[in-house]
Amino acid sequence: MAQWDRLMKLPAVYKLQLHGLYDMGVLPMDVRQYLSVWIEMQQWERAATDHEFAMVLFQVLLENLDIQHSRFVQENSFLMQHNFRRYKHNFQSYLECPCNLATTILWYMDKERQILQAADLAEQVQLLNVEQESMETSTQQDLERKMACFKNEVQRMEHMMVCLEEQQDEFDFKYQTHLMEALVDEAAKKKRMANLQLLVNKLDECRKSTLRDLCKLLDRTDELIDMMKRELAEWQRRQQKACIGATENVCLDLLEKWFTCVAECLFQFREFLHKLEELVGKVTYENDPVKAQKQGLQNRVEKLLQDLLKSSFVVETQPSMPQGKGPLVLRTNVQFSVKTRLLVKFPVLNHVMKVNVSMDRDAPQIKGYRHFNILGTKSKTLNMVESQNGCMVADFRNLSLKEQKSGVGGKGISDVSLSVTEELHIVCFDTVFELKGTSVELQASSLPVVIISNSSQQQNSWASILWFSMLSQDTKDVMFFANSPAATWPQFAEMLSWQFLSATKCGLNEDQLEMIAQKLFGKQQNYNNCKVAWSKFSKENGPVTFWVWFDGILVMVKTYLEELWKEGLIMGFVTKTKENSLLKKKQRGTFLIRFSESVVGGITFSWVDITSKGEPDVKTIQPFTKTDLSQIPLQEIIRNFLILEAENVPENPLLYLYPKTPRDEAFGKYYRGKFGSDSPYIKYIKTKLMFVSKGNTLEAVSSEFSDMAQAEDPQLDSGLCGEAAEQTEDPHQPLESNLEMYPYDPMLCGPFGNSGEDAALYDDERLHSVFSFAEMPCLSPQSCLSVFQ
Repeated sequence: MAQWDRLMKLPAVYKLQLHGLYDMGVLPMDVRQYLSVWIEMQQWERAATDHEFAMVLFQVLLENLDIQHSRFVQENSFLMQHNFRRYKHNFQSYLECPCNLATTILWYMDKERQILQAADLAEQVQLLNVEQESMETSTQQDLERKMACFKNEVQRMEHMMVCLEEQQDEFDFKYQTHLMEALVDEAAKKKRMANLQLLVNKLDECRKSTLRDLCKLLDRTDELIDMMKRELAEWQRRQQKACIGATENVCLDLLEKWFTCVAECLFQFREFLHKLEELVGKVTYENDPVKAQKQGLQNRVEKLLQDLLKSSFVVETQPSMPQGKGPLVLRTNVQFSVKTRLLVKFPVLNHVMKVNVSMDRDAPQIKGYRHFNILGTKSKTLNMVESQNGCMVADFRNLSLKEQKSGVGGKGISDVSLSVTEELHIVCFDTVFELKGTSVELQASSLPVVIISNSSQQQNSWASILWFSMLSQDTKDVMFFANSPAATWPQFAEMLSWQFLSATKCGLNEDQLEMIAQKLFGKQQNYNNCKVAWSKFSKENGPVTFWVWFDGILVMVKTYLEELWKEGLIMGFVTKTKENSLLKKKQRGTFLIRFSESVVGGITFSWVDITSKGEPDVKTIQPFTKTDLSQIPLQEIIRNFLILEAENVPENPLLYLYPKTPRDEAFGKYYRGKFGSDSPYIKYIKTKLMFVSKGNTLEAVSSEFSDMAQAEDPQLDSGLCGEAAEQTEDPHQPLESNLEMYPYDPMLCGPFGNSGEDAALYDDERLHSVFSFAEMPCLSPQSCLSVFQ
């Protein structure tokens, strides 16, 4: 069944999510529905990275919109004619960047699949009659036990109030009877008065006992509220870590259960005190304890209730843009969504409490600090409709930001200056809780966000969010980057691993993290006491900072290598020295795949060969980038990689994936289509994946010229791109290739680490950087993928 058809058959709660998804307005639901079959048949993933292919799909999309418009003209559907004409006009904005449109549609398709998966999971749970329970920590289990005891004590107090009322009714009845019966006998009269006094004493003791128990309950309530606030702070920290990729439990259902329970009990305590006031109004006496203590108890109940309610209003889903790099990075004039939740769930308040949203309630007074206006629906009511489990939420889906014009920037009393990507802002929410005579103003705040105006700022903005969320638990510290602390290596390593875990469901292992640590700090026995400064993470060696290098790898893996990474086929972060020591101990043809230390977003493989002297010799291919991987998957590069040696049949030197897994056994299930001349990637293979061995050099050659026996003067292409080839006009002249000169590497230069090892790496790779050629024609310039011994 088509994806859109499945979505149309979902229960109402999931259709509501679908409405929320398409309320963003980027891709109209009408277009999605009427063009559903065509949309689902297209290769949007390819179009997102292939401009020419994206342009073809863009033109076909416009033609389909015209066809639909014509159909509505014939059907005299004026409204749909108008809508589709407007849709086509809006899509014209993607004319210069059709890849962005493909990325947008791909994002919508992915979100649709997530809704379907959630619905399928809910159906399976229902069929298996399994109650979904979140994992509870020992603290939560302790709190749950105390909450159960607390509820029992409240029920016992309720029973005591009933007993107290019955006891007072007994005394009142006998006292009124005594007044109506005028006894003459003094002895009988004294006896009755003595009995009445006993009843009064008993009533007084019962009132005192009730007040003592109520005081104890309020003590217990105070303790529970403190525990819940600590648990809420833990939840907020878990949410903060989850925003930067950590796998954390951010379910609020338990907290909602506890907050609601305690709030209900506090309102019940108010009823107890009101009942005591009624009883005192009927019967009182000298030194009545209720008169003396009631006001103090009432004030305490109100204070506890206000304290509880002010902690119960939270931001459940932090601000995020569709297709953003992560949450908490917002862009002006681009819609974002955010969801608030009230943890005290009283159905009577459904659609009653209005939530208002604003920016920077307490903006810092610093020079140049920007100020923003929020556009869109800035007020919503808390309701139980917009959530799957009926909790009280206000889901803001269509907000956007516009910078206030204030000349050269805001005026302030401080000379501190922050860059745009270091300037933190807070989205603020306020509402009023009103119930049974209680009125409390509630406020909630998002985690600090970074606001940008250009997509080119996203990478650095996300670095700021990572750094703040990793180190700061003061969620209102918008001046954090005025004096940012350093991160310890354990903190930093955990954060880096979270990035891979979030993107690929597979984090970094200890060996991979050790390689990164070695590049940052040099080789050490233990890195736990080492620290990484904010400047070292995101500023030094610009524009290719550590974060730019690391993020380039992350994006490449997520986009092109996710399955291979999760399967463990890519060793990834490994130094050249470690690579050599691993491969030289293995049999000929053993290879491993690692990330480039010099090319941003590059990946390479090295293999061990045996020299004529019988010694192991490790060879490395120049890194492949996303440009290459967008044309041919890495597994196909490995599958089709060939080397021509004189008088030998072309062979693939990659035989065993480290440590000893046969190549096709490791990668076979990821191969696509046919092999060799029938491969769909034959154009790439012919020009870039065949190399000829000439003496001590390896040169790229087109497979069209690989049959060396058919020509007296074999002509071999150098595999170099045009810029290098033009350095000499004499094809027999040895040519020093500038392609061996890797770009500036933040991991290998300056403050990043062990220059000795890295120098050895480059000496080794530059050792054979002089190529000699026979006279030959050049192929059209290609990405340079020369091999180094």
